[in-house]
Amino acid sequence: METETLAAAAEIDFSMLALFARATLTVKLVMLILIAASVWSWAIIIRKHLTFRTAQAEAARFDSAFWSGEPLDDLYRQIGPDPDGRAASVFAAGMAEWQRSHKGDGAMIPGAAARIDRSMDVAIARESQDLEGGLPILATIGATAPFIGLFGTVFGIMNAFIDIAEAQNTNLAVVAPGIAEALLATGLGLLAAIPAVIFYNKLSADQGRIVGGYESFADEFSTILSRQLDG
Repeated sequence: METETLAAAAEIDFSMLALFARATLTVKLVMLILIAASVWSWAIIIRKHLTFRTAQAEAARFDSAFWSGEPLDDLYRQIGPDPDGRAASVFAAGMAEWQRSHKGDGAMIPGAAARIDRSMDVAIARESQDLEGGLPILATIGATAPFIGLFGTVFGIMNAFIDIAEAQNTNLAVVAPGIAEALLATGLGLLAAIPAVIFYNKLSADQGRIVGGYESFADEFSTILSRQLDG
């Protein structure tokens, strides 16, 4: 009897496609949601990686130009008031306020330093928000995907036990397919969640370093302008 049961179980197709095809509608929907979440998270990961790499390269180029000794007014004329680069945008925001703070006779309007700082802070906040886009989605997928998969597993096991009760048979050929289909949902949940959590932590750290670089530059630039104001 045991040999016949094992032979029957061996004939069952346990491939992922077969398990998906045999699953109930609810478990299939859970699996499809998890597959879509996994694809979505990888799309965000790749896009943010490219965005951060571009931002770091642009910041390095602008930093080299800023500290090259070229007059700041000339550098501002080259990049314009609305540059494409993120670091250049912070610089442009400060320089635009610096120029607006001059009176017609060349004197400075009181409170120029505070306004320049606020202008650069606003620019940094705008760039930071743009760099952060997509990261909350990764965090949500990482936190919820295991529970969505667990829901599919619980629902699948419940249906497996119902099928066992209806068949009044607990041999391996009856039990194994239902349990395997249910556990596939948990596996897909982990497959979606683990990369999302890992890359969320990495990309959050990268975003923090990039924004920290903008803040450091703004402090240095503000110090340079303050010296000119005091002079």
